Amino acid sequence: MPQSLAHVALIVRDYDEAIAWFTEKLGFVVVADEYQPEQDKRWVLIAPPGAPAGTTTILLGRAVTPEQEAFIGNQAGGRVFLFLQTDDFERDYEAFRANGVRFVREPKQATYGIVAVFEDLYGTLWDLVEFSSCR
Repeated sequence: MPQSLAHVALIVRDYDEAIAWFTEKLGFVVVADEYQPEQDKRWVLIAPPGAPAGTTTILLGRAVTPEQEAFIGNQAGGRVFLFLQTDDFERDYEAFRANGVRFVREPKQATYGIVAVFEDLYGTLWDLVEFSSCR
């Protein structure tokens, strides 16, 4: 069984905007939604439908300063590739495209599996990957 990829923590400018993008465009489901009044923070955990072993789960936190508004890739000062693992590349690739997700690199076979690159609503790049060991 493949190792689970690390959870990705993303800082968003607007919870509803970010949640809608992940749920409507990628078909993710909200696993947990918790507000912490003492910190004025809302933590939303979302995951791919069914959340099979080895997939990425994403923790959304709200920006508290203008500098934090972008997703983590932009905060890091460069284009950071985030991984979204799938157990059925063709299914998810076609579903994402049908929902208007923009792919900046079309699918290709790499030594480790099939990969394509898509862009989220804040311009962060993601690798959609089906690792060979998942088959």
